[in-house]
Amino acid sequence: MLRVVLDTNVFVSSLLVKEGLPAQVLNAWRERWYLLVISPALIAEIQAVLNYPRIRRKYPLTDDDITQLVTLLEQDALLVPGDTDTTGSVPDDPKDEMVLACALDGQADLIVSGDRHLLDLGEYQGIPILTAREFLERLTEQEQP
Repeated sequence: MLRVVLDTNVFVSSLLVKEGLPAQVLNAWRERWYLLVISPALIAEIQAVLNYPRIRRKYPLTDDDITQLVTLLEQDALLVPGDTDTTGSVPDDPKDEMVLACALDGQADLIVSGDRHLLDLGEYQGIPILTAREFLERLTEQEQP
């Protein structure tokens, strides 16, 4: 089964636009089409972003929605430390390095992101970095459960 790291923007977009490609990526995980790999740092960032006042004002997210997502991630995803040193890998946005560290620690097959800094890398230490659309196309080419 594919091991996949999703960047924070994929999670956030999936909650904000229920019919979009990122939501389809999350639905595929819920249907067990791949194994989601995540780290405490990514979970914390997802939580922080979903609690931004501008997001909470614009979208009908409740504290319970966020708590349920975090609980789901902690219980159903493969939780890895995400502390491998990737310093200098994304000079324009060092915060993105937590995604790369998670992928290395979880021996991920690929990373899904909407972040230009990561997508511009194309791959990291042999791990392809794909858009949600590219990932969904790859998933549909494979046999699913």
